[in-house]
Amino acid sequence: MDTHSESSKAAKPDMRSLQTEQAADPHHQNKEYGKLLDDNLLTSVSKVINIAAGSQMKARTVSPGQKQGRKPSLEHPSFSSKRIGKDFNAGPNKRNVNAPTISSFLGAQGNSGPTKANCHPQSHIVFLKTHKTASSTILNILYRYGESRNLTFALPQNKHSQLFYPFFFASHFVEGVSTRSVREFHIMCNHMRFRKSEVTKVMPEDTFYFSILRHPVAMMESIFIYFKSIPAFHTTHSLDEFLDNSWRNYNSSVLNNHYAHNILAFDFGFDNNVAAGAEDLEERATMAIAAIEQDFHLILISEYFDESMILLKHVLCWSLEDVASFRLNSRSEKTRHMLLPNTAEKIKRWNALDWRIYLHFNTTFWHKVGSVVGPEKLNKEISQLKELQAKLANICLKDGGAVDPSQVKDAGLKPFQYGAAIIQGYNLNPHLDRQMKTKCQRLVTPELQYTDHLYTQQFPEVTAKRRQVAPQHHASESTAMTGMIQEIEANRKKTIT
Repeated sequence: MDTHSESSKAAKPDMRSLQTEQAADPHHQNKEYGKLLDDNLLTSVSKVINIAAGSQMKARTVSPGQKQGRKPSLEHPSFSSKRIGKDFNAGPNKRNVNAPTISSFLGAQGNSGPTKANCHPQSHIVFLKTHKTASSTILNILYRYGESRNLTFALPQNKHSQLFYPFFFASHFVEGVSTRSVREFHIMCNHMRFRKSEVTKVMPEDTFYFSILRHPVAMMESIFIYFKSIPAFHTTHSLDEFLDNSWRNYNSSVLNNHYAHNILAFDFGFDNNVAAGAEDLEERATMAIAAIEQDFHLILISEYFDESMILLKHVLCWSLEDVASFRLNSRSEKTRHMLLPNTAEKIKRWNALDWRIYLHFNTTFWHKVGSVVGPEKLNKEISQLKELQAKLANICLKDGGAVDPSQVKDAGLKPFQYGAAIIQGYNLNPHLDRQMKTKCQRLVTPELQYTDHLYTQQFPEVTAKRRQVAPQHHASESTAMTGMIQEIEANRKKTIT
């Protein structure tokens, strides 16, 4: 069985085909955790973070037809306009001299792929987890890889489930940074709004940075279902209704509305509020692309998930088993909606910045596949990956595949449900031996439960203290965030004194 159903052809796609809507994307993978943040709490958080981290979080809206007295800032902390003249003119692939490049990870292997002689498995990794892009499946891959090798994760403070998203990332959001209880972090992969200057305070200099994008049309359909409760969406009956009245329904200053507009750009740390007709749209898209290429070694594409995993395997010098997976946080077909061609065009116009970013990195993805793997090896290894995943499914899964949450028997394996989506999960085969059960369980453990497990394992003393303080109380998302606010404030006072 192919657990990552129907990855696209292994050849570079016809660019004209990208102009059509792809509503049936099989990789609806990402998730948010718990309740969306309430206004009062976020107001408090914002004040504390601005004091503690000096974060500059602006919310500038560019309305259609709005005249620009001056060009708006991209608001990306790691790519200021002062650097454009030097870095951008030198080409989008130019990187900081000290930053590792993709070629430094690949060595001189070219099309031959990793070998024992010239390739060493990479264990310092940052994965920017984007929304609704198959990123939960990749996070599971990273969790399994790190846990099996006793690597250390840069996990959110106080068992929080995200790195304080949607605020710009700050190093003290990571458990163990403020207390200096962790000597070295290997993997960072929870949700954050990217801020390279802060990430480098946590991760080693030789860290490999990668992320994943998804076609903005399919992604918008998924986001509309999953985040139906956000203010921008909740009064509209359909995605078309929202798109036809987007600027009337969308207010960038309202909490959580960022999910509704250029969410990819937002996650990478850019100002997402730009109209399709804005005079500076192309310039802002070009600058965003250049910044992403400077900060990230590899950008994967969700529609070509199997191809992405083979490329990732080669770049990281991992094995085929390391990148094998089952789809996680996947929606039931009951909540998928086919879109009309004119709807797709409206989405591409509304998310014009995301659309341009996607088109660029779809092209660079295939260039990297060709130069790193090659078509013959790619096809061969995709077949091997599918065969391995089918074998694992036959061994591990009682029902042969994903089932609706009501059918998941083990409460510990039930995926979190949010919005109007029905997120599927898995049942394990009974009578697995201990070793195989552990392996299979890791493959199907939802993100929330796995994050909690790793935190407990990595910080047993902190976990024990939390249990002593509230033995009968399972902290809610807001409670966890309140605890983080208090710790940030305490650290700020220590710094002042």
